[in-house]
Amino acid sequence: MFNKILIANRGEIAVRIIRACRNIGIRSVAVYSKEDAGSLHVQLADQRICIGEGPARNSYLNMDRIIAAAHNMGADAIHPGFGFLSENSEFVRKCKENGITFIGPEAEVIDKMGNKSQARKTMMEAGVPVVPGTKEPVYDAEVGKVLAREIGYPVMIKASSGGGGKGMRVAKSEDEFEFQFNMAQRESANAFGDDTMYIERFIENPRHVEIQIMADTQGHVVALGERDCSVQRNHQKLIEESPSPAITEETRREMNRCAVLAAQTVKYTNAGTIEFIVDTHGKFYFMEMNTRIQVEHGVTEMVTGTDLIIEQIKVAMGEPLSFSQEDIQLRGHAIECRINAEIPEKNFMPSPGVVQHMHLPAGNGVRVDTGLYAGYQIPSEYDSMIAKVIVHAPDRDAAIMKMRSALDEMLIMGVETNLDFQYQIMRHPVFCEGKADTGFIENIMKLG
Repeated sequence: MFNKILIANRGEIAVRIIRACRNIGIRSVAVYSKEDAGSLHVQLADQRICIGEGPARNSYLNMDRIIAAAHNMGADAIHPGFGFLSENSEFVRKCKENGITFIGPEAEVIDKMGNKSQARKTMMEAGVPVVPGTKEPVYDAEVGKVLAREIGYPVMIKASSGGGGKGMRVAKSEDEFEFQFNMAQRESANAFGDDTMYIERFIENPRHVEIQIMADTQGHVVALGERDCSVQRNHQKLIEESPSPAITEETRREMNRCAVLAAQTVKYTNAGTIEFIVDTHGKFYFMEMNTRIQVEHGVTEMVTGTDLIIEQIKVAMGEPLSFSQEDIQLRGHAIECRINAEIPEKNFMPSPGVVQHMHLPAGNGVRVDTGLYAGYQIPSEYDSMIAKVIVHAPDRDAAIMKMRSALDEMLIMGVETNLDFQYQIMRHPVFCEGKADTGFIENIMKLG
């Protein structure tokens, strides 16, 4: 049993981890920037320590300060949450060198799966379906142009170290390839310090479906079903649901099998997600692996009756998984809406400020993960996501109705949010019929 876990994160995921620690009797330490001094995660933790101010690079991305904080507070483990240092192999190595357990996979696995071109190559060799494309990294536009011609247009140009939609461009023809390649490469170099690119065939009108896996140090790997994350804007997810309305039971079984195979191939441990794209014919392809807990993990928890954060902690302590593959049955339907402090009518411009008043929905099958409270100052330095509303019901239609009710009941005053925008999606016929693909948001925005 860990004595104390430091949470190297902020906001709702830090609150979520602190609550999981409480539930299994482990003390928690919150790190925070000066801007987050009044945050809920700081107030809920057993102990707290300030690690800087201003942009994340001075605090939540500062490895040395976080390691020093862990030593100063007597923490023997660090949970990274998602974002920030959660997929940083250098940080994992620093934790190990300092005798601190990193609650996540090994550094070598993060390196292998975090580099998208390397991950593609690994999955090809394992026999997992991969979108046709380059097997080796690409650094030069002229070389890329030759390869793109062989793959066939349209092609997607992607940063090997990319994430969050950065370093991604579509080239529909050879005439525009060089421009799009250079733009994507420049964006990748600026965002990730890496100009390594790869190219794959662009799948038009795809669905984004991912499989949650959990693996322990004894070699057990379990797939916990899928989440459909097709409703997204600029490659940032807005709504997630499980099970996916886009796949058959046969496809579900095969995707689960491939996800387990992918994790076994790289000797993966802890929580991870294998992301696939599904074409209009129902054929699926490996896209990437996220070597951390996902924002949308609560959707899987609702339909499987598991607690993935507690499972992460126990696996990191060397315990075997508390469930087997046979134990995992998807029950009912769950939907999550991400609530952001932003203004959809102004190109989703962030809306930081003070929460003057709020009311959160509740009731049977309604869950809200948030760090908000009345009087809280939402800082401008960090991500605009402020809450996740998750509902669970016997079937998809009932879940949609429950989500409409929850969003209608939710009230946040003092800042602008995307609550109304999410409510409109819950009433849109394309979403209600389960036909929304990854271009859904862009299409409805064009139509006004």
